[in-house]
Amino acid sequence: MKDIAKQTGLGLATISKYLNGGNVLEANRIAIENAIEELNFHVNEFARGLKTNKSKTIGVVIPELSNIFCTSIITCIEDILRQNGYGILVCDCRTDAKLEYEATEFLVNKMVDGIINMPVSSDGAHLQLPLSKNLPVVLIDRKIEGLPVDAVVVNNIEASQKAIEHLLQKGHKDIGIICGPKDVFTSNERLLGYNQAFIKKGILPNQNLISYGDYTVEGGHSALKELLKREPHLSAVFVTNYEMTLGAIIALNELGIKMPEQISLIGFDNLHLAQVIKPKLTIISQPITQIAQSAAHMMLKRLAGIGISAGETINLPTELLMGESVLTKNRE
Repeated sequence: MKDIAKQTGLGLATISKYLNGGNVLEANRIAIENAIEELNFHVNEFARGLKTNKSKTIGVVIPELSNIFCTSIITCIEDILRQNGYGILVCDCRTDAKLEYEATEFLVNKMVDGIINMPVSSDGAHLQLPLSKNLPVVLIDRKIEGLPVDAVVVNNIEASQKAIEHLLQKGHKDIGIICGPKDVFTSNERLLGYNQAFIKKGILPNQNLISYGDYTVEGGHSALKELLKREPHLSAVFVTNYEMTLGAIIALNELGIKMPEQISLIGFDNLHLAQVIKPKLTIISQPITQIAQSAAHMMLKRLAGIGISAGETINLPTELLMGESVLTKNRE
């Protein structure tokens, strides 16, 4: 800054104001920019962070970097934050609550300005440290009750209801569901929607038609095989995430079961997969771009000090996209 001051004849206060985004006279702006170019000047962000206690970095903690939902979210979040002068640090906690705690502690020690998290922990213990430092926290996909944090989720109950109601309308009765882990918010919400869809029709849900996976391809593969072994008369199944949908289709192929002639299937997410597979999949689609944009803008809002207190939840709708993987059965 002293070199720029010497070259331009301007005061340090004017130069500092410009470098920190303030308005200066047009002539001064041109003089400063010319000097910056001639001197090959670059702001030392680390030094700036030490002085301002702001790193211009947001920490992102996700369960699985291999999960296409997570990577799609991260890509969109990064685009928006970059446009607003922020970078991101991404931590993959391998769906392990202990690693999630360590990742969050690492990010706080790296002086991130906020944390965006798709939580693995159901009690939110890993978020106590950033909250004690008054860092804004935005959850995506999953809520943690009782914590003063913002969240962006989809209406998971409604999503399952749409899928099951569609299958019931097509004449199916023995409809299975492959859920995620029992202690995960989204899994419980989607199971609740499954049960409610039957109850609305005056049908008692058959608990033997419920199977649990772990939101992985392998989990969907084994869950479908287990479900078919237990309930061989299954006529339709709703699989509640993308990876498990892929695993379930692999299992059907291995067993030589034709879709939809022998079993109808509604999957979750990834329009590209739905279009590639034959027959074209009927899926529940989440607004991934909107989820990411909402989370990024909510974080920016908190960083700017907008809003009285944290705890806002944005609840987004899903969409049932029709394919050819559901057979219409004769109604008795």
